[in-house]
Amino acid sequence: MDWITIIGLIFLGTFLIIAEIIFVPGTTIVGILGLIFSIYGVYLGYDYYGASTGTIILLVASVVNVAALVIAFKGKSWERFSLKGSIKGKFNEDLKIELKIGDKGMTISSLKPVGKAMFDDHEIEVRSNGGFVDENVEIEVIRIESSKIFVQPIKN
Repeated sequence: MDWITIIGLIFLGTFLIIAEIIFVPGTTIVGILGLIFSIYGVYLGYDYYGASTGTIILLVASVVNVAALVIAFKGKSWERFSLKGSIKGKFNEDLKIELKIGDKGMTISSLKPVGKAMFDDHEIEVRSNGGFVDENVEIEVIRIESSKIFVQPIKN
């Protein structure tokens, strides 16, 4: 029963360390628990069987942990769980309407500070200067930087 406990703790610790690296990176709680389980398994080996057997268990546990990490990284098993796609386009990138400062339009969504507006029957992503603008409000283009169009509500 003692050997099963020691081996079980060491393998549970190794599993938790690998799970920390591959499945739940950044939380560190799972990795710390894995380290604690592995260390406790080695401690029990020293406690139950003495220094010479405990040292052998320590060496075997270290080799098993390092080998498991190397196999996990070389096998690229985490790639099955990772996101492979990326978004390359931007909303106003292929803008077919030529907007200039002073053009007027109407918001079709609220700007918080980014939203959508209509200019000459074209839906365009616009930004306010940081304020909230309700939908169905008449707006005016005040600045254009690359594909970012800044607007402000027209005060009547």
